[in-house]
Amino acid sequence: MTKPVPCPPAPGPLEGYAARFDDLFTRVAQRRGFREYLAGLLAPRDRNKTLTALAGAEPVAGAQHAAVQRLQFFLSESRWDPEQVNDRRLELLLADPATAPHGGGVLVIDDSGDRKDGTKTAHVGRQWLGRYGKTDNGVVTVTTVWADERLYYPVHAVPYTPARHFAKGKSDPAFRTKLAIGADLAVRARAAGFVFRAVAADSAYGDQDGFRSELAEAGLPFVMALKPRRGTWAYGPDAHTPVDAARALAWGGPRDPGDWHPVTRTFRDGHAGKCQGHAGQHYRQNNPCVFHWTTPLCCPC
Repeated sequence: MTKPVPCPPAPGPLEGYAARFDDLFTRVAQRRGFREYLAGLLAPRDRNKTLTALAGAEPVAGAQHAAVQRLQFFLSESRWDPEQVNDRRLELLLADPATAPHGGGVLVIDDSGDRKDGTKTAHVGRQWLGRYGKTDNGVVTVTTVWADERLYYPVHAVPYTPARHFAKGKSDPAFRTKLAIGADLAVRARAAGFVFRAVAADSAYGDQDGFRSELAEAGLPFVMALKPRRGTWAYGPDAHTPVDAARALAWGGPRDPGDWHPVTRTFRDGHAGKCQGHAGQHYRQNNPCVFHWTTPLCCPC
């Protein structure tokens, strides 16, 4: 086997990390592009999602700069397998005791969108962009993130392709909803060796019976947010909402909590006590788990 041609090293300790991917790139230009890309992502620059910022060039005016064009070619034209690179990244995370997943963590499923003009870019379309809170032209990616109380990092990411890109629209066999992508990514994370206590998602996913069923069929425990109107706090003929469940429990106020007992919340900065924005002590009933505030607000944990 021909020994790889050395390339300019990445800054500081980043070189040791980048070198672990060298066998996945066949050319020295690819290995250099990978190092420049990593350095650009980690550098303290604004707008690090743009090529000019990643390359350290001036926005817009610096689009033709050699470093920007070199990075553009590496990301869009150079022949290397992004799945292999991500698999290697996951292997390193699994092998490091500081980042190895454990049964106390969770796998979070969510999607994120970025605005994108035009119609030629892959996966682009007019769709809901959650970070902007509106429907607009853009690209949406479904992502899984492993997290515990210490750290979090992405596991897999797959772009959602709007139906207009398929010959038969939503009835096309190749079309997949964001829900189907999310369920598949949860299964892929487990197959890759990631353990977690539960799959977590917001109400955009939790409100979908089919999505929860896919996770259940795969044997994956889950904790999903639900909109207040959803009557799935209990199952079968006893179905009711979390608010109904809370109101069914005896509550006579802080001096007579009835079915509730006080809970002290500890926040990320270390202080304990009341929740910002709500007055009063927290109370919880053992089963089902429902928090109650002395102000008339109840929410599931």
